[in-house]
Amino acid sequence: MKPPATIETVRLRLRSPVIEDAQGIFTTYAQDAEVTRYVSFRPHRSPDDAREFLRRCAAGWAGDGPFTWMITQRADDRLVGAIDIRPQDSRVELGYILGRTYWGRGFMTEVVRAVSDWALAQPDVHRVWAVCDVDNRASARVLEKAGMEREGRLRRWTSHPNVSALPRDCWCYARVKETA
Repeated sequence: MKPPATIETVRLRLRSPVIEDAQGIFTTYAQDAEVTRYVSFRPHRSPDDAREFLRRCAAGWAGDGPFTWMITQRADDRLVGAIDIRPQDSRVELGYILGRTYWGRGFMTEVVRAVSDWALAQPDVHRVWAVCDVDNRASARVLEKAGMEREGRLRRWTSHPNVSALPRDCWCYARVKETA
């Protein structure tokens, strides 16, 4: 499965990343300890860390994923965050991050809904899912508002190095393709 390079919503544009995004990634979200609290990477120390991330993004687009989009405002192309998908057989996993300045505006709900709608429209995709730390109430709310259902608690599922060195419990959310 190869996703489109661009997806648009009412207010936002998702586009494949370019190396020139490094400074925007660094200043918008990647160096912010609060924003990166529940992600799998440590806060970036410099734009060089963002450039390394962008190299991995390019490799994903050149291969079988993961596929990362930069989230920008349609009105001014300002970078606000990122979302990626990790296709696997009939499933697609989502991961996302949003700059703190843009929290509370419904941006991520809009994006998660658009990406999961696109994924479920693919003939071979039957499940779109995501996990979030049990303490990350804001992310859980995003997934719920985007139409995902909480399926359960995954014990000791993944490490969030900015919270703990040990794997933490996560909530699992999903949308599935309904059969007729």
